[in-house]
Amino acid sequence: MSQPETMPAELGSPLPLSQRRLTIGLCTLTVSIAFEAIAVATAMPVAAQDLNGIRYYAWAFSLFVIGMLLSTVITGRICDRLGPSRPMLVGLGVFAVGLVVAGTATTMLQLVGGRFVQGLGGGALNTAMFVMVAKAYRPAQRPRLFTFISTAWVLPSFVGPPVSAWLTSHLSWHWVFFADLPLAVIGGAMVLPTLRVMMRIPMPEVAEGEGSGLRPAPIWAALAVAVDAAALQTAGQRLDWWSVLLLVVALGLLGLGLPRLMPAGFLRLGRGLSSVVLARSLLPGAYFGGEAFLPLMLVEQRHVPLLLAGGTLTVGAIGWTTGSFLQANRRLPLRRDQLITIGCLNVAIGLALAGVIALVPTLPYALIAVAWVFAGLGMGFATASTSLATITLSPEDAQGRNGSSLNLGDALGSSIFVGLAGTIFGFLHPTGNLATTFGAVLLSMSVVAVLGMLASLRVGPVSDPTD
Repeated sequence: MSQPETMPAELGSPLPLSQRRLTIGLCTLTVSIAFEAIAVATAMPVAAQDLNGIRYYAWAFSLFVIGMLLSTVITGRICDRLGPSRPMLVGLGVFAVGLVVAGTATTMLQLVGGRFVQGLGGGALNTAMFVMVAKAYRPAQRPRLFTFISTAWVLPSFVGPPVSAWLTSHLSWHWVFFADLPLAVIGGAMVLPTLRVMMRIPMPEVAEGEGSGLRPAPIWAALAVAVDAAALQTAGQRLDWWSVLLLVVALGLLGLGLPRLMPAGFLRLGRGLSSVVLARSLLPGAYFGGEAFLPLMLVEQRHVPLLLAGGTLTVGAIGWTTGSFLQANRRLPLRRDQLITIGCLNVAIGLALAGVIALVPTLPYALIAVAWVFAGLGMGFATASTSLATITLSPEDAQGRNGSSLNLGDALGSSIFVGLAGTIFGFLHPTGNLATTFGAVLLSMSVVAVLGMLASLRVGPVSDPTD
């Protein structure tokens, strides 16, 4: 990307700062967060056995998400009051502390506690980086920047599992956490000069009657949604009468807290921003809910070697990267809302095709690669476009609040629908009918993607602003 060497004039920066350095730093931090989320999945079975903590295994993943849910909302409030610099520095420090806590773990409780701290830091970084993009880059630069960020998020899908496996086998699972520290430090060092300058720039005062009029997202609502995620996790593990009570409590907390954290009209398919966030909440859940069972389907139903089955995820990552680059092409004659719709449609087609392949064992399993290219391409289109549409539709004094809503929907949707896919799998798998089991999982996730597409049709015209 051809980057100007100084920050945009609207920042009012008195010092010449390299925007290229800021871009590299943001992408490095993204790789750091994504690497930890992906690489840990490879190392966690060994870590849980080593620490005699198999019963806490699922919490190592769910507490990471719960921490992100909580810090995302808090960070959004702070960003709208003080700007993104301080929250980003704090988030980076908390994330690094979480890596050290997990990397030095001698008990499983310490390990899952470290994962929770990592989630707190990762959620703060994600939201602060979103606001940083809105404030430090001109509108014409943002599509290309989100291309780089999306690529940085997908990159660990290629290298994370093999690197994690090598570290775990040749050194120790502890090094999966320690190895991520240099990435976090390098990314922080790259963005630090910009953060220091931005901290000296006062936040613009909004004249009475000119602001968004939005109230900050309440902290109690964030706590309610975080407790809700924990209750859903516990209910899924117990599978007894207490789980029914926990499920009722979780749904009650979700209905109480979620509307206060989302844009007005979120649950009513309101036009504009609320539908952007709703589409973003549904789409990752559909994609990752299907992706979680694709390798298992190929191994268990088609007896494909594990390495080859895992390659389907790489194919999806290639499609994701391609979609991210295409959405930044200025010659593409499509608005942001149209790109979101096309992205959701592609994910729905990919999941539906994968479901048909599961239902019809005579079809060649190689068609899964075609299906997952469609799905990945759709994620590349829609993920960047929902972020850009949120920035475009957000007033200056609500970038943090709306950015936190987008990230919250992303994390919560993934958690809920991956859990739903697991529930369908757990209910049908004991029957022994693998075609029906995997077909139902994948087709149900295709329906979720179609719901995301329907939500995108309520967004209304959204075009990228010009410089």
